[in-house]
Amino acid sequence: METQFLHTFVTVVDQGSMAAAARVLGITPAAVAQQIRTLEREIGAPLIARVGRTVSVTEEGSRILQRTRELLRNVADLRSVANESGVSGELRLGACPTALAGMLPDVLARMVETFPQINVFIKPGYSADLYHAVEKGDLDAAVVLQAPFPLPKTCEWQLLREEPLIVLAPQSMAGRDPHELLSTQPLIRYDRHQWGGRQADEYLRAANIVPRERFELNALNAIAVMVDRGLGVSLVPDWAKPWPEGLKLVRIALPDASATRRIGIVWSRSSVRVRLVTVFLQESRKAMQAAQQA
Repeated sequence: METQFLHTFVTVVDQGSMAAAARVLGITPAAVAQQIRTLEREIGAPLIARVGRTVSVTEEGSRILQRTRELLRNVADLRSVANESGVSGELRLGACPTALAGMLPDVLARMVETFPQINVFIKPGYSADLYHAVEKGDLDAAVVLQAPFPLPKTCEWQLLREEPLIVLAPQSMAGRDPHELLSTQPLIRYDRHQWGGRQADEYLRAANIVPRERFELNALNAIAVMVDRGLGVSLVPDWAKPWPEGLKLVRIALPDASATRRIGIVWSRSSVRVRLVTVFLQESRKAMQAAQQA
């Protein structure tokens, strides 16, 4: 049985359509369909139900989906197991949205230059979901916000960056009191249902500020653009660049002490790719030190 066809099956399920899977895999939709048909013949059961342009997994496909994922992970591990003398294989990483654009590229640039035999799979997601994926073993490590709960004994955590809360305002409001801005200007709220947004909400409560709420979302780059367009001010962590270009904003420090948003790496100590995780941790520390010195 061709493992690539199994990979195609999982990709179709994850993407929800043949066309989307084809774009991810870099082949034509016809080739995707042919691989699925071949796999179905070899297994002897339908795996994918086609409904117009979308697909759904069949009952038979659901039964083998998790085992297929595990099999593909085991196949990817073979390179690491076989090459004990070198650092190679596939590292499975997760990253929360701001880390994906602002921190991870610098780390990966260092890592692949020093260890070119490492391949990296990256899963974007929210921190809570990525913690769960690392704990289950679906990911080896993830760049995430620090969890507001104790980690299981199988996982460890390393801090990379602390981000204090700031008031983000249009450039025309430079020099104004941050509490006055939060009290009088429309607030573009950082989603309080997410870990980072809760810290902003706690600060507002502690300072007895009742804001004029206008929007609420969990997308820091979008919040920056909305502030630039004059839709309000925001209370957000001072997140890592790159920020959207061409924005005329000011970042105003808060007068009262506040909790910082802490971003770091969580990893599973039981991963068979622990050598790759160690390399990732090492290069992450170097990248953060270089960023602080720049």
